[in-house]
Amino acid sequence: MTASSKYFRYSWRMTKRAMLSPILVGVLLGVTPTPAMLAQKQGQLTHLQPGSLPTQGSKQLLIVRTSGWNAVDGKLQRYQRASADQRWVKVGDAVPVVVGKSGMAWGLGVAPSATDKNGHTSLHGEPMKREGDGRSPAGVFALGTSFGYAASAPGGWKMPYLELTPSIECVDDLASNFYNQTLDRGSVSPDWKSSEHMRSADEFYRLGVIVQHNAAPARPGGGSCIFLHIWGGKGQGTAGCTAMAESQLEALVGWLDPTNQPLLVQMPRNDYRRLKKEWQLP
Repeated sequence: MTASSKYFRYSWRMTKRAMLSPILVGVLLGVTPTPAMLAQKQGQLTHLQPGSLPTQGSKQLLIVRTSGWNAVDGKLQRYQRASADQRWVKVGDAVPVVVGKSGMAWGLGVAPSATDKNGHTSLHGEPMKREGDGRSPAGVFALGTSFGYAASAPGGWKMPYLELTPSIECVDDLASNFYNQTLDRGSVSPDWKSSEHMRSADEFYRLGVIVQHNAAPARPGGGSCIFLHIWGGKGQGTAGCTAMAESQLEALVGWLDPTNQPLLVQMPRNDYRRLKKEWQLP
């Protein structure tokens, strides 16, 4: 059995059907997603059946690769295709990004992760994403709503958009029923003691996108509040997000289209090469 086959044998998270989030329903009905909607499951997160491909159905990919598990700096390359049976084509040039200040660790997304049968330890000795570890999740992840300080998204943007008011928080309290959810504090009965106040994060969250890591449902301690957002510069790692220059992020978000089921794929280069053929990555 190959190393990549072990990934599939031990770590498929199976469900009988994909779940449609209230955000996507709102997009289809032409309704702007509200913070109350964001208090529910965000984005469309498909748990794969054995034999499925992580990128099936997607026509937009963001590929992030770094030099190793502890590396902070990396490159992001966009890809697109006209249909699921066609080849991926590069979009623009690769742009510099940073990941977590401690590097990356296998996370929970739409692809099998390198966990053991208990879901706690990597089969190959690689790190697993945990709350507060300063690592960005590696794997394949759906993208949820975009957000920012502006009252509305720029014209032409297709991703659902959330204005970050002072009451918008992302819950990182493991004991909360709202763990790993971005919501308006006034729309629910808060039960958390710890959260990230999205509007007070300097300028880093002036623009961003929610990454659907550890969602539907969230595993307590599996990691929370993962975003694409504005960086502080090369070599300046994040608390676990993937960040880039504001101009590059703005171009990326303007390109994303939820009808194309965009996905974020990120991991060290060696692991990407190992999984490229089996997962049919570009």
